[in-house]
Amino acid sequence: TEFSFDTLEHRLRELAFLNSGVSITLEDRRGPEPRIVDLTFEGGLEAFVRYLDRNKSALIEAPVTLQSEQDDIGVELALWWNDSYHETVLCFTNNIPQRDGGTHLAGFRGALTRTVNNYANQSGLAKKEKVSLTGDDCREGLTAVLSVKVPDPKFSSQTKDKLVSSEVRPVVESIVNDVLTNWFEEHPNEAREIINKVVEAAAAREAARKARELTRRKGALDVSSLPGKLADCSTEDVMAGELFLVEGDSAGGSAKQARDREFQAIMPLRGKILNTWEVDSAEILASQAVHDIAIALGVDPGSSKIDDLRYGKICILADADSDGLHIATLLCALFVRHFRPVVEAGHVYVAMPPLFRIDVGKEVFYALDEDEKNGILDRIAAEKKSGKINVQRFKGLGEMNPMQLRETTMAKDTRRLVQLTLEAATSSKKKSTLEVMDMLLAKNRAADRKAWLEESGNLADYAE
Repeated sequence: TEFSFDTLEHRLRELAFLNSGVSITLEDRRGPEPRIVDLTFEGGLEAFVRYLDRNKSALIEAPVTLQSEQDDIGVELALWWNDSYHETVLCFTNNIPQRDGGTHLAGFRGALTRTVNNYANQSGLAKKEKVSLTGDDCREGLTAVLSVKVPDPKFSSQTKDKLVSSEVRPVVESIVNDVLTNWFEEHPNEAREIINKVVEAAAAREAARKARELTRRKGALDVSSLPGKLADCSTEDVMAGELFLVEGDSAGGSAKQARDREFQAIMPLRGKILNTWEVDSAEILASQAVHDIAIALGVDPGSSKIDDLRYGKICILADADSDGLHIATLLCALFVRHFRPVVEAGHVYVAMPPLFRIDVGKEVFYALDEDEKNGILDRIAAEKKSGKINVQRFKGLGEMNPMQLRETTMAKDTRRLVQLTLEAATSSKKKSTLEVMDMLLAKNRAADRKAWLEESGNLADYAE
C-alpha cells in the first residue's frame, strides 16, 4: 500500500489525454476518506496542450492539430504558441514518454523550423527585419505534444527515455511539414501573429549577441576585466570554485572575511535585481548587476554553452527574512530563465542562513525558522540542559560576524545548501518549477498569485 498518489495521477492523466475518450479512475482508500480522481478527456492531444497552457495567454485561438499515418507509423501532434518565452514539448512513443526526445522530436523540429522559415520569407516579414530565424526562435513560447505509434520501436536504454528508430524521423518530418504548410496558408492572420513573435525572438537574440560582443570580457580567465566588486578565489580547479552572490554590501564585507579564499569567491549585490522573467537578453545586459553576474560566471545569457563557466557552485546568499527570500527568488528566476543550462547541470544552489541563534550556557544552536527554533527549545527542555537560554533573531546577514557567517552558511561541514532544480509537475496540485516561477513573477498572473497566497501561502517554506 506504499505508493505516490501524485505520481500515479500524473502518469494516468497523460494516458487519458493520449487516448481520447478513455476514462480512468484513480481511487486511494488508505486514508479515513477515499481520495478519488476521475480522468476523462475528450479532444486528445488538443485537450492536453490546452491543459498544459491553462495559465498562459494563447497567441492563436486554437491549437494546431494533426493525426496521420505513413509506412505503418502513426503520428499525432498538437501545438500552440503562447506569449511566454518558454518551450514545452512532450514526446511519446506507444504512450511511453521520452524525456530526452529522439528521432520523432528531431523530425518535428526540422519540419517546424523549415515551415516557419519558408512562410516568413514568403511573407517578407523576416526580410523586413533583416534577421535569420533559428529553430530556437521558432519554438519560443511553443507548447506541443507529439505522440507516435511505432510497430517495433528502438530506444537508447531500458528506461526508454530516447527514441532511436531511424525510420521515424522522415515520416514525422514529412507529415508535419505538409500539414503545417497547409495550415499557414489557410490561416494567414494567425500565421502572421506567430511569425511576428518568431521574428521578435530572432531580433532579441541578435541584439543580445551584439551587446555581448560589446560588453563581454576577452576570456573567462581574463581577471583584469572582472567586475570590481568580485573578490575572486585563487584555485585553478574551476569546478572546485564557489561563487557566492551575496545580498548587500554589508553582508558582502562579512562574507569576504568569512570565506575560504582558496576556493570561495564573493560578489555583493546591492538591492533587488531586475525581474528578468519576461525580459529578453538584450535588456538584461543593460542591468549592471545582471551584466556583472554574467561576466563573473563566464557564461552568456541564453547560451547553451557553459564550457567557460568559472565556478562549480554558484550559491545565492540572501537574508532569511521575506525581503531576502524575494531577492533569492529573483536570482533563481534569472538563472532558470537565462542561464538554464547552468541550472540543469546542477551548478546553482541557494544558501540557507539561520534566522535564530540560541545560546544555552556555552552551547550554541542555529535555527532556520520558527519551527526549527521551537524544536530546538523543546529538545533543550527535554534534555534539561543547564544554563540561561538566550534567543537572538538575526535581522540580516550583515548582523552576523564573519565567524558566525562562516560557521552557519559558508563552511562545507556545517552549512546548508539547497540545489536549484527544474522539477516536472507531478499532479494538478504539485506544479512544475517553471509553472511556479511563472505564477510568482509573470506580470499578468496577479490574480493567480493572490489565489495561491490565500490557499497555501502559510505552507510555503524556504526550500520551495
